[in-house]
Amino acid sequence: MEAIPKDKFRRVEIDSKEAEKMARPQISYWQDAWRRLKTNKVAILSLIILFLIVIMSIIGPIISGYEYEEVDPKSLNQPPSSEHWFGTDELGRDLFSRVWQAGRVSIIIGITGALISAIVGTIYGGIAAYFGGKVDNIMMRIVEILYSIPYLLVVILVSIVTDSKSLGSMLIALTLTGWCGTARMVRGQMLQIKSQEYIMAAETLGVKPSKIIIRHLIPNVLNVLIVSISFSIPNYIFSESFLSFIGLGIQPPNTSWGALASAAQQKFIFYPYQLFFPGLMIALTMLSFTLLGDGLRDALDPRLRE
Repeated sequence: MEAIPKDKFRRVEIDSKEAEKMARPQISYWQDAWRRLKTNKVAILSLIILFLIVIMSIIGPIISGYEYEEVDPKSLNQPPSSEHWFGTDELGRDLFSRVWQAGRVSIIIGITGALISAIVGTIYGGIAAYFGGKVDNIMMRIVEILYSIPYLLVVILVSIVTDSKSLGSMLIALTLTGWCGTARMVRGQMLQIKSQEYIMAAETLGVKPSKIIIRHLIPNVLNVLIVSISFSIPNYIFSESFLSFIGLGIQPPNTSWGALASAAQQKFIFYPYQLFFPGLMIALTMLSFTLLGDGLRDALDPRLRE
């Protein structure tokens, strides 16, 4: 057997200082999640689109030069032009300012509704999971009863009781049962965490149940909760758009993307641009939030951490 030449080898000196040197800097869980999210081009593109939609919803009605309620009898059903960038409706109102004003309402309902549902559902599911037993059984049966009620029926009842179809009554109607899904999800996650040793140690030391839920249980479900919120926002936007489309949502003079689509669908054959722009905003917003939610789910999964 032929011997291997010695010039193929190189002596490596051992440096005790280099042995203790870290291969890479330490980063936190959230820093690592952001690093992984940045590598997801689809999620970042969705985030950019959502940022632009939010910015335009804030400044759009201002830069158009027209009030969203301003009626111009001389400019009825005008197509998109240099004067009216998205055209005008049957009353001569500028659609550019109305689309972005409607965006404010739809986005506020989506984000606020998702946050309310997340907060209520997290607290409710945390209490049910921590105490367990009869408390858990009773609380979950209540959730199942509320979860089985169609939200359309809830919206109708709230509209009758409050005698209003305002933004506030819409939020109440959508969140009255909307938190139930979050509560069930949080309860399932917390039941797994509850059996961990550090929870037992906290109970042994006499820590109050409220502090255990707030300081130990809830922080450990934040990753799942953030993903849930990102998926809930488009659901609330679609629900509001659907209710406004059938006449149970936002009423004039206020408007939303669903209300604009509802007003335009009767004239779609003659003036398709009036339906195109609010429909495009609904589709872009829902798709972007869904794709961002997929990216967040992958980025926040601790099993994928390197």
